[in-house]
Amino acid sequence: MATVDVDVKQLLESGAHFGHKTSRWHPKMAPYIHSKRNGSHIIDLTKTAEELDKALVFIQQTAEAGKQVLFVGTKRQAKDVLKEAAVATNMPFVVERWLGGMLTNVNTIGGRIKHLQELEQKMDSGALANKYNKLELQRYQEEIDDMNHLYGGIKQMAVRPGALFVVDIIKEENAVREARKLNIPIVAVVDTNTDPTFIDYPIPANDDAVKTIQLITSYVQAAIEAGKAKAKKPADKTEEKGGEA
Repeated sequence: MATVDVDVKQLLESGAHFGHKTSRWHPKMAPYIHSKRNGSHIIDLTKTAEELDKALVFIQQTAEAGKQVLFVGTKRQAKDVLKEAAVATNMPFVVERWLGGMLTNVNTIGGRIKHLQELEQKMDSGALANKYNKLELQRYQEEIDDMNHLYGGIKQMAVRPGALFVVDIIKEENAVREARKLNIPIVAVVDTNTDPTFIDYPIPANDDAVKTIQLITSYVQAAIEAGKAKAKKPADKTEEKGGEA
């Protein structure tokens, strides 16, 4: 069981049970479907709660082990929610556009991030201001802003994160493909139109409703925070013993 308690009533109130039109369903989602209503599938929220609990246990263990969880979701309904949770937990995120090779092409992506960090360091230290005029300085700032738009969320990402948390695996298929290629575990919200077999920890739920995305992301955030807090406890005890001595 995860430290975070999943509330089925909250899932219901957030609209997590609303799936897509029956004509758009993926047969492999059948185990998670409760019924049909007005031409759309209804997701079985007891299954959602069970799978979410498994996912949260894994997320908590990942954070406790000191590994990063990469938040991925570029759709309008998800991007702000995921960015906020990632920033709050000091985790990497991609919410603007997934660039090919973000996980698999370490040399190229790492080179771009290094360039960005060097420019920022020179800008902050005044090195660029001492060397260039205002117009040239403005161009460097624009370059920094543009690169932060694309790479800002992964500037502090480890070479390989411990897991991905994804909203909308169809839209983020490139991220899913790269993670699978590297055997990085994936936790994802899977709607009735997706193939959940590509995901290590599928969470059957509506991936279009803002309230559902907010709720599930809040659970993920709480699991990360619980994992980090648990990881700190042994160190805290050691410090206390040192202080007593």
